[in-house]
This record gives sequence, structure tokens and C-alpha cells, in this order.
Amino acid sequence: MFSDPKEKLPLWLTILIVFETLPMFIGPLIALTRPAMMGGPEAENINQAAFIYAARNFAVGIALIVAFVLKNRSMLFALILVRLITDLIDLPTLIHFGLVNNVALVISIFVLIYYIPAIIALWYLWRSIHASAPLRTASAAMTSDTIKN
Repeated sequence: MFSDPKEKLPLWLTILIVFETLPMFIGPLIALTRPAMMGGPEAENINQAAFIYAARNFAVGIALIVAFVLKNRSMLFALILVRLITDLIDLPTLIHFGLVNNVALVISIFVLIYYIPAIIALWYLWRSIHASAPLRTASAAMTSDTIKN
């Protein structure tokens, strides 16, 4: 199941990665075109915070796409972890600054669409990475023996 680190990713993980990646582009576009939607009613102008938010999200989004194309499970693991940590900070920030009208709905969305799927993906990728580690080690040993001879 996990023997080849470059083996095709399961469909459910591909769908999850798409759902994890889309907000990394949609959110910044909204922040740069309609700042009041992201920064509350008084945020009528685009400021440095919007650009920092956009740059952070675009960078992680592009890196997620690259990791997915390369089928690099370690990189996907790290980027999904970064995305999860970011969301764990974003949710309380949104609530603290009163940027959401329906707190229960927003918490439900974050938990069901971001937190739980990210934890499942991290668990799968962790197992996948560690299950293929002995194969990589054995392969590297065989390669070094071949080079020496």
C-alpha cells in the first residue's frame, strides 16, 4: 500500500488537497479585491496586512500544488501541517475581532472542512512516509554498495 513514495495518491486525498488548496487562492483574491469581506465593515482600503495575507496564502497554495504534482508526501505533510496551524490561528482571530456573524457556523466549517480532513490527511501521509522509509534506506544502502564495487 505504501511501498512506493511516488505511488499515485488516493482519490480522497487528492480531493482533500484540492479543498485545502482552493482557499489559499480564493481568500487572498477576496482580500485584495473586496477588503471589507475579510477585514470587517471598516476595512475599505487594501493595506499591508492584506498583501501579507495574500502573499502567505499564495505561497502555501503554490507549494501545495508543486508537492501534489511531484507526489512528494513529505512536502505535502509539511504543507498541510502549515495550513492546519494557520487555520488554528485564523479561526480564533476571526472570532476575537468580530469578523464573523455566526460563530457556531464558522467553527463548524473550520472543524468539518479544515481541521478534521487535515488531521486525517496528516495521519495517512505520516504512515505513508514512515512505511516507505525502510525501503528508501535499503535502496540507498544497495546503491552505495554498488558504487563502492
